[in-house]
Amino acid sequence: MPKQWVLMTNDDGVESESLLGLGKALADQDLGVVIFAPSDNQSATGMKLNLMKPLPFTHRVDLEEEWFSNSDFVHVYSLDGSPCDTVIAALDGGLDKLMPGIRPSMLISGINLGPNLSQDVYHSGTVAAAKEAGLYGMPSIASSWASFDPEGMEIAIEATVNIVLNCLKVLDLEPPHVLERENRTGKEYLSSWPDIERKDALSTPSNLVLKAFQSGELFLNLNVPPHWNGLYKTTRLGMRWYRNAVKIGNDNSSTFTIGAASIDHTPVESGDCDVVNQSFASLSCLASWPQGHPLHLNPQLLAWILKNTEDGLPIWLNSN
Repeated sequence: MPKQWVLMTNDDGVESESLLGLGKALADQDLGVVIFAPSDNQSATGMKLNLMKPLPFTHRVDLEEEWFSNSDFVHVYSLDGSPCDTVIAALDGGLDKLMPGIRPSMLISGINLGPNLSQDVYHSGTVAAAKEAGLYGMPSIASSWASFDPEGMEIAIEATVNIVLNCLKVLDLEPPHVLERENRTGKEYLSSWPDIERKDALSTPSNLVLKAFQSGELFLNLNVPPHWNGLYKTTRLGMRWYRNAVKIGNDNSSTFTIGAASIDHTPVESGDCDVVNQSFASLSCLASWPQGHPLHLNPQLLAWILKNTEDGLPIWLNSN
């Protein structure tokens, strides 16, 4: 029996080679792997949910035999739903019913074919799944290959496995706050808004960030460039602008095709777009909850998060 389990999903669909390849690489690290992914491509669906609609699921024994024939600790399921549907189905009863006793330490979403940088995080199903896990109190990471050419995907797999292994070192075997609805407010790592009189003094910021990650209030967003230099940088969201995104049908019919013809980039210090362009892997720490929510992160902590170690990993991830 493996020491730790991980839960996986994506938005490219359960048959995605990047999802299955990452799952195999994690299984090779003696981790138990549960894949609970959409049955088909759900790219750019954001946090879409299929409400009040029965969603069929399938045990994909064929994929287990094809990709994981040497492991008894990999389980692959597909769900006819969105990435967020898969996370909710897994965490809110699905795992308990299908695999009683298995408690994943974290969720990994991806590896996405194509970058999820800047405002992409609002539309990405890959990022949405990681955020949804955070809302349920589970530590999570979204991972993306910053190219639409799958060649070289093993680079992203290597970079992702390294981050996941670092995360697992600082996580409990079973996350303590999954499905916990109470006792998550009032933590020092959370924003004091609307109490503008309170002055926050972050006594141990590294430990506070770690606690926020362990509780799901913060999740990671990894983007790996095709010409990765082997190093990481901790980043914030950068600035990029999609231009000429709408095309109208030649027959003047009322059809539109949305997809940018060009992307403009505005340089930002420590921006994810910027470091990916410099051949670093970008690792952003994002808040799971929106600004103004009682569980939104302390703004001072969000600024402190940008501190790196020499190898570019977040200081808090090496704190233990």
